[in-house]
Amino acid sequence: MKKSSDYVLLREIGKFVSVFDEDSVIVSYLMGYKIVNSKVGFPSNVLSKVINKLEDNNINYLIKLINILLQGLTVSLKIFSLTLIFAIPLGIIISVLSLSKNKIISILIKTYILIMRGTPLLLQIICIYFAPYYLFKMSYNRFIAVIIAFTLNYAAYFGEIFRGGIESIPRGQWEVSFTLGFSKIQTFFIIILPQVVKRILPSISNEVITLVRDTSLAQVVGVTELFAFAQKQANYSFSIIPLLIAGLIYLIISMILTLIFNYTERKLEYYR
Repeated sequence: MKKSSDYVLLREIGKFVSVFDEDSVIVSYLMGYKIVNSKVGFPSNVLSKVINKLEDNNINYLIKLINILLQGLTVSLKIFSLTLIFAIPLGIIISVLSLSKNKIISILIKTYILIMRGTPLLLQIICIYFAPYYLFKMSYNRFIAVIIAFTLNYAAYFGEIFRGGIESIPRGQWEVSFTLGFSKIQTFFIIILPQVVKRILPSISNEVITLVRDTSLAQVVGVTELFAFAQKQANYSFSIIPLLIAGLIYLIISMILTLIFNYTERKLEYYR
């Protein structure tokens, strides 16, 4: 009797699976049932059909999950790219201004750097997004707010890195360049900056790789990026698989960036 009742139960589950395609919650339950009942003596053809259906559903679920995470990855890469495009040039400007002999400019820049480096990026994103509303009763695109916050934050770090690199170049190189007829701007971009880049590249690479992970902070104001998508899928499926896949994606991007920076550093050996 037990075998007969189990057979009926398995048949009913088979019918249920047949109308169910991609819902990861039910698939998880069914996978658990498969493990329990794999030791029961059901007809092999019936059990095989159920198992195959479960495996197909899992494959479909993984394909769907990866497609969803790739949507989030697109947003993360946009944040990453735009931050670098705006933050690096701004960082160079900040580094030059921080070396200004004008005390007012120097103090303002150092205060800005202190605030950006001394407060959490998460708080900066929140303030930059909500401040216009509380001050002027106006709101703007949250993605733009995220880019502004990331740019201002990373520009402060890049500025300090560039400043250290500029100060490490012997003053005599400036004087020789002036003697050869180079202007101040020509000296900076042709003589000084390539050497600075070589010296600060390890520090820059560290900040860039950190930026990859920091993109996940954008979700605090509702920008759904890679990690936010992964969290939603993990909550939906009661599984950590989406989070593990997201972590693997972050790791792969970091590895690619590391290889690029290592290659660039070797190419700049000329400036040693």
